[in-house]
Amino acid sequence: LADRFIATAVKNESSNKKNKKDDILLLPCLQEISRNPDALTILPPRGVAHPTWCDEDISGFIPQTSFGGMIDTKYHTGNKSVNSTGLIRLEQFCHDIFDNAKLPKDVIIATGHSLFFRSVFQVYLPRGYEHISKKKKLVNGGTVMVTLREATETGSGKKEYMIDSKSVVMVYGGFGKHTKG
Repeated sequence: LADRFIATAVKNESSNKKNKKDDILLLPCLQEISRNPDALTILPPRGVAHPTWCDEDISGFIPQTSFGGMIDTKYHTGNKSVNSTGLIRLEQFCHDIFDNAKLPKDVIIATGHSLFFRSVFQVYLPRGYEHISKKKKLVNGGTVMVTLREATETGSGKKEYMIDSKSVVMVYGGFGKHTKG
């Protein structure tokens, strides 16, 4: 995750009075789907996260001394592998959601890049289902709620994932002007 997304997650979690004990886990599968240099992480594997220079002036932001303690980096392996693809990371993300040892929660809040989430919609919404999320990216700070389902193929045991098309709810923001291509 880029530093600004880590900061957004920390700020949101620190203002959430109900669930103070929830962890913010850095998952490498949520890294941006791009090979551009600005899509790389500067946080070393299992390193301690710190706020960026521009985060310290954000109203309501927690002190730097608390920042790293809110972020669990035990799964953070550094930059995505050059052999990794967006699809590999999308599949890993879905697998992680249903891995109760890694994420023992019924509700998962994922923070990341709009291209990653547009790809989630393109891959996991039903093929024939038309939705703006398949063509346009979420605006900065946009929030969407979905139900992701897991099924196991009979015989092979392979896991398949799908977003329930009736579960897509725009919570905040919307989809921007960006289009594929």
